[in-house]
Amino acid sequence: MPPDGRPVDVIQPRFFDRPARVRNPRVARAATQRRIIRKSRARYSNITRVSAAIGGLLFTFMMYVLLTSSLTGLSYAVAKAERQREAAQEESMRLDDRITALRSDDRLSALAARLKMIEPERFAVIRLSRPQIALDRPRVALLSSLAGFFVPAVARQR
Repeated sequence: MPPDGRPVDVIQPRFFDRPARVRNPRVARAATQRRIIRKSRARYSNITRVSAAIGGLLFTFMMYVLLTSSLTGLSYAVAKAERQREAAQEESMRLDDRITALRSDDRLSALAARLKMIEPERFAVIRLSRPQIALDRPRVALLSSLAGFFVPAVARQR
């Protein structure tokens, strides 16, 4: 009995042959490194998700702005084309009026009177003979016809 008076149960300790805690230290070190990397990535995962969401929204907004500006540019181009078409139509109408005025019989008779022109009293018919056309290149020689490929286009248009 011990000095304090309590009974002591004495049990003989059993010793088990247990294996070493770490069989392969390299595997344990690699597992530790993987855990460290996984934890450091987990720290930034929320920031990455929020950044990706903001980037996606920003991309969507920028595409909307780009398409809207493109549509606005196209509407300005259509308006400009309409203005040009109207101007061309107005000028065409003015030119048609001017052609009509220049071709009018009253104006032409006044101009003929001012130039002292009269109707012809007799008509003359002249017959012309057809001119003879000379051949540009001889058709017999083969090499001279091949040389036509090397002559500049300006020289061929005689």
